[in-house]
Amino acid sequence: MSRPTSNKHRVAIVGTGHRGTSMWGKELLAGWFDTVEMVGLCDINPLRLAKAREAMGASDAPVFTDFDAMLRETRPQRVIVCTPDSTHDDFIVRALEAGIDVITEKPLTTTAAKARRILEAQSRTGRRIDVTFNYRYAPTATRIKQLLLERAIGDITSVDFHWYLDTRHGADYFRRWHAYTANSGSLFVHKATHHFDLLNWYLASSPVRVFAQGDLKVYGRNGLFRGPRCKVCPHAEVCDFHLDIGADPWLDMLYEEPSGADGYLRDGCVFREDIDIPDTMSAAILFENGVQVSYSLNAAMPVEGYHLAFNGTRGRIEVRQYEKQPWVEPPADQILLVRSFSDRPDRIWMRHAEGGHFGGDDRLRDMLFRPETADPLGQRAGLEAGVTAMLTGAAAVESMQRGLPVDPRELLRG
Repeated sequence: MSRPTSNKHRVAIVGTGHRGTSMWGKELLAGWFDTVEMVGLCDINPLRLAKAREAMGASDAPVFTDFDAMLRETRPQRVIVCTPDSTHDDFIVRALEAGIDVITEKPLTTTAAKARRILEAQSRTGRRIDVTFNYRYAPTATRIKQLLLERAIGDITSVDFHWYLDTRHGADYFRRWHAYTANSGSLFVHKATHHFDLLNWYLASSPVRVFAQGDLKVYGRNGLFRGPRCKVCPHAEVCDFHLDIGADPWLDMLYEEPSGADGYLRDGCVFREDIDIPDTMSAAILFENGVQVSYSLNAAMPVEGYHLAFNGTRGRIEVRQYEKQPWVEPPADQILLVRSFSDRPDRIWMRHAEGGHFGGDDRLRDMLFRPETADPLGQRAGLEAGVTAMLTGAAAVESMQRGLPVDPRELLRG
């Protein structure tokens, strides 16, 4: 049994795919080595485990394919959950019951029933759950929150929020396990939970009604041809979405040889006919404080980024963030603040910070692993935030399927 040897945070990871190995492995150990000790790594795939440990630079960390054995033998203070979304609840609950705090990748989970299970376990054990909503920490999001708290445009009446995933990033969800609702809850849960959390945080309120629509317009059954996987596809030369996994050493290392152990192929065909998640989604959301939100998510765009606007009783705040596009934009976001009855707008330029999510990843890790980090804006997201964001997505899925508005709170009540 491993014994505590320092005052560092004793951390273990379950799930050593891309996110677990990069952000919570290699990057965490490189930048927070003075405050974090990696005491265990767990994955069902022993080949990936070995490669991930080497890539992280965590040669001293023991590896496990049995999660409970890792908890018993390494005694971590925190477990970071980076497994497929539909399995989060199982690992979260087992860690809580072992007396261990949890950091979980978003979304918290995929269904209301799983959320109830996590809520009950947390209430029973009293342990802490942090959900990694890193977009809260990006410089532009931080400044917007400050403007809203200052009531720069009075009371918020409505919000327009539209997110665009390009044909590289967006398509990637349809190659992977995310392409099935049973695994990811759909992009309304997996991806949009980021956006719904931002709305909940910005507005300091929660949704009470969600009316959503969605369809599969580009991927899945819409393809004119399909293959078993990109690597051996006979249509590789004519397919716009072909992925050469061998050209990406990181993905090749984590997934190609390890696929022999679990059968998971990282370069699945985006035109598989059994894909059941939409790529084009929209929702009308009503919040408890009366704010109306128009939201959309498109996963096959020629650009990456978002458009966000807050309409208030005394003006409007508008942002168009460009993340990737086939032209050059300055590495900064312009927040356009237009006050009612004013002759000129305020143009606030927020420069993109270094690191993932425009610096949000680094600020999140500081919040979690440097106890001296202040949190005046309430950016650290706990269980309640995770549940509320996930339920908004689950309500959108339910509404899309039924053609009726859904109250997320009713889903949680079962």
